[in-house]
Amino acid sequence: MRSPSISRRRHGGGGSFGLGIAAIAYVSVDYIRHISPTWHERLQPALWAALAIAAVIRVPFYQYWSLELRAAVPFILSIIFMLSALLFEMISVRSVTAVLGLDWHNGTPPLPDVGQWLLLALNEKLPQLAVDILRARIIGLHHFLMLFIMLGFSVLFNSVKAPGLGLAARYMFTMGIGRLLRAIAFISTILPSPRPWCASARFQVPTYPHYWAQKYYIPYAKDSNAIRHIIQHDVAYGVTGEYGLDFQPNWGVMNFLADFLRPTVSEGSSAWYHLLKKAGGGCNDLMYSGHMLVAVLTAMAWTEAYGGYTSALIWMLVAHSAQREIRERHHYSVDCIVAIYMGIFLWKMVGLFWPLKDTSRYTQLDRFEKIQSRLVQAAKDSDIDEVRELLKEVELTSQVGQKPKTRVMWLFSGATIFFAIIIVLLAFTLTSDG
Repeated sequence: MRSPSISRRRHGGGGSFGLGIAAIAYVSVDYIRHISPTWHERLQPALWAALAIAAVIRVPFYQYWSLELRAAVPFILSIIFMLSALLFEMISVRSVTAVLGLDWHNGTPPLPDVGQWLLLALNEKLPQLAVDILRARIIGLHHFLMLFIMLGFSVLFNSVKAPGLGLAARYMFTMGIGRLLRAIAFISTILPSPRPWCASARFQVPTYPHYWAQKYYIPYAKDSNAIRHIIQHDVAYGVTGEYGLDFQPNWGVMNFLADFLRPTVSEGSSAWYHLLKKAGGGCNDLMYSGHMLVAVLTAMAWTEAYGGYTSALIWMLVAHSAQREIRERHHYSVDCIVAIYMGIFLWKMVGLFWPLKDTSRYTQLDRFEKIQSRLVQAAKDSDIDEVRELLKEVELTSQVGQKPKTRVMWLFSGATIFFAIIIVLLAFTLTSDG
């Protein structure tokens, strides 16, 4: 027989419906901005205030701060790793945009995409209401990030299993791996953008290609006989065109980046990292989709930690977001499909060896073995109350002394909540472009 407390924890706790309702309310209220901006300005602050007040009220009653403290170091290391992966990705985004020059971006047609054709065909077959729903901007990147933050905060309400920082660390570590693999993929083969005008509108890079492209790509790009010849002899033989010399900024020890980033005179005089900030999302196709990777990781985290109808709804939103990425030509269909594969695969693979996965399970199993004989005897005696007390004792084994009673624990809990609020604000201000 299962104790009531264990049953509640396994199925989402007393706040099970509350977390799902809060998630749906967040997405719905944010979508109202497209219907009635006036009502959105009223409802969104009220919703945020309600969520923040509810979280702060629950902090003194949270029983798992010692688990959070043990997860703090992996959490910080995961942040550092993810930021390092994002830095490499931003350098790579700028590099693949600049290496062939703006003339290539403007003059190269997009690849044929059967997924885009299918969506255009559905526009002609489906009722207009269905097409309008598919076109609606219901959810974006910052929504998925915020849904995960809400999932992490739900440990305060016993909706998901503690530690919340452990779940966040796994999420960011997995995202860091995904972003790193993504950058390695799209920097290996440069694909033309589904939006040919994008690079000219967003980037300041030379119009002509980099020296490597001039020597190893341009002379053979449009000549099938030249391609056959270079395959047979495996030696570059073409003559490079007459192009100007790239601007060389004075970046000190970071000068080696100039050859990859190819800055112009107007922006090269500023600090080198300013170029990376301006890069944001890329323009040529980046295989696979970073937006979809974030969406899938959020859905996987919800499915594993929470489950229920809300997780099914989030997967529906993932599918809606994927077709919008294709429909609006931010990505090719293959980018979204591979991102879904990679998101599921990486989450499962990291989960196999994640050190913070179910850290309290072994303690509980050890305690269960110690009381096994008493539990069997209570069951034989049909003493249901004794069975419940013993099972509750197993569950509470890892909770002893976890309330923030000491000054250090109170300081840690306050710093954690403050840091989480800062992360929320950064998620809104820095993720508008991916």
